[in-house]
Amino acid sequence: MAMLWKFMRVAKYSKTALPPKVKVRGIPTHSRHSSSKSVPSDFAASAPCSNTVELLGKTYPQDDYSNVTEKILSKVGKNLHNRKHHPLWLIKEQVKDHFYKHYIGRRGTPLFSVYDGLSPVVTVQQNFDRLLIPQNHASRRKEDNYYLNRDHMLRAHTSAHQWDLIHSGLDAFLAVGDVYRRDTIDNTHYPVFHQMEGVRLFSCHELFSSVKGGEGLQLFEQGHRTAHKQECHTMEAVRLVEFNLKQVLTRLMTHIFGDGLQVRWVDCYFPFTHPSFEMEINFQGEWMEVLGCGVMEQQLVNSAGARDKIGWAFGLGLERLAMILYDIPDIRLFWSEDERFLKQFIGPHIWQKIKFQPLSRYPPLINDISFWLPSETYSENDFYDLVRTIGGDLIEKVVLMDEFAHPKTKKVSHCYRIIYRHPERTLTQDEVHRIHRAIEESAVQELGVEGRF
Repeated sequence: MAMLWKFMRVAKYSKTALPPKVKVRGIPTHSRHSSSKSVPSDFAASAPCSNTVELLGKTYPQDDYSNVTEKILSKVGKNLHNRKHHPLWLIKEQVKDHFYKHYIGRRGTPLFSVYDGLSPVVTVQQNFDRLLIPQNHASRRKEDNYYLNRDHMLRAHTSAHQWDLIHSGLDAFLAVGDVYRRDTIDNTHYPVFHQMEGVRLFSCHELFSSVKGGEGLQLFEQGHRTAHKQECHTMEAVRLVEFNLKQVLTRLMTHIFGDGLQVRWVDCYFPFTHPSFEMEINFQGEWMEVLGCGVMEQQLVNSAGARDKIGWAFGLGLERLAMILYDIPDIRLFWSEDERFLKQFIGPHIWQKIKFQPLSRYPPLINDISFWLPSETYSENDFYDLVRTIGGDLIEKVVLMDEFAHPKTKKVSHCYRIIYRHPERTLTQDEVHRIHRAIEESAVQELGVEGRF
């Protein structure tokens, strides 16, 4: 998540200017490496004014944790999940419709409330601490997140709102929004994607009322943590919550995809759920993870003020669902402004059957880049983020092709293959060469690598 290189303005390449509400003032002066090499003028960074970032009407001072780029800031506020007839909006509305119709409260109103306009800027406390994620947990790394500074970041998951919504008195809710992670580059990964968070809490009566002989069952006990339950939950409560969660999600997926859906559950570990699972769906012959879920840690529930209740939580990826449902092959297409793409999803109702018709398939252009790694800590995500910053959505995929350790010097070399392809037009060798050259020079200047090009 974190890269310490200077913010780069890629104005000439980018066809999308920063929206008026996003202002970047200045660039950090604490880059990890320095070099006399300059970036080509077409990709040059502008001079600093002050070390602050203005985003969504607020100003955030930069520090040694600041690593969010203008390319990422330009995505903030797009809210594709709220754009009518967009495929992500369709998926969101389908999930909402399912929960509204199948889960009704005692007064005849929908049991689950929906929040799809929460700010993507959260505190580190919201994103990690309140979810009981340890200080040394790998998910906090700057190499994997986008930090505005040490205290604020772009949310890495919609779970960042769990504690606040529970604390406000809610027992059942869905939270939808854009989330930000520094990640690999391929057709299913993008630094900005969209999640839907679901949370349901149960009182003792709600959980056991439909169980024969459930009058004597309890939610909590005094005991020890095992591989199957927390120390305060009874085994009966954990198993019922787990069964309810899997039943809710299986019904949801079957409702969206039909009875022929192939689903499997995989045990996993999340710091704020126990036990926890991932749901995978078969997509074009491969299993693709679409959500993670589990029984919520009681300490989290208690700290939010719901001490007499037990609950589950899930987080699903809207892009993953849309790619499967509509057969969309490339995650970059969700950001397309091409009418040939957008018009395909306009229909009379949200449940209309739609199969994506590919746009003209433009040929890829392939370039390799090799360099010796610096002696200091090197993160592949730093390189991926640099490539995205300069190449943007022209980059279809980046693959580590070779890793070589020199037998005498012990220096390590990486060779990456960068595949350039525009989803809406044919690229020229000349424009790709300029971008690739800018990536090479920026890798030397910002990451401290020694080029082999």
